[in-house]
Amino acid sequence: MPMPTEERVSQLVAGLVERRGFDLEGVEIVGAGGRADAQTRITVTVDSDGSADLDAVAELSSEISVVLDDAAVFGESPYLLEVTTPGVDRPLTEPRHWRRAQGRKVRITLRPGAEPPDPGGSVRFEARVGALSEETVALVLGGKRKPHRVRVPLADIERAVVQVEFSPPGARELELAGGVAPGRPQPAQDDVLAVPAPPASPATPASEPSEGIVE
Repeated sequence: MPMPTEERVSQLVAGLVERRGFDLEGVEIVGAGGRADAQTRITVTVDSDGSADLDAVAELSSEISVVLDDAAVFGESPYLLEVTTPGVDRPLTEPRHWRRAQGRKVRITLRPGAEPPDPGGSVRFEARVGALSEETVALVLGGKRKPHRVRVPLADIERAVVQVEFSPPGARELELAGGVAPGRPQPAQDDVLAVPAPPASPATPASEPSEGIVE
């Protein structure tokens, strides 16, 4: 039986994910490979405005498994389902991503021809995300030493990726950013999920729980 496409799986689970109060951020399918005992791995990435409720994510994982089994998209072939939230190094591609990243440090690349927010600055720089408006986002430059806020058109940003932080931001830096988005972890805190695996269907045997993943 041919492997279903990521688009097909997305179509099957999108409504359920939305009804449970999450946004579907992506589906990835990795084939089983040549080993006889290998499993196809399906990773479903979801997110929400507040902090992820571990019980809700675990319940969602079980419900997605039922949907996939009922649709028989994998036939009798075994598969491993993982439901996870985005890592801190995720790219920001939608307005909701920027809103949820408020207070976090990001690495930004401007599109060709866009002017750097600081005169003489680079088109690649790090900044802390501030408040989002319809067409621009506030960014705090200068780090802890010389924090100052600028506004950059979203259309000028080619790529932005949240950065892993190992120390908390300066108080003034975070103040200029408007604080951290409600319900989101403070920068430099461990916001990785570690959730026990829910009961698996016969087609989705459980494996050891992994950080950041509900299996």
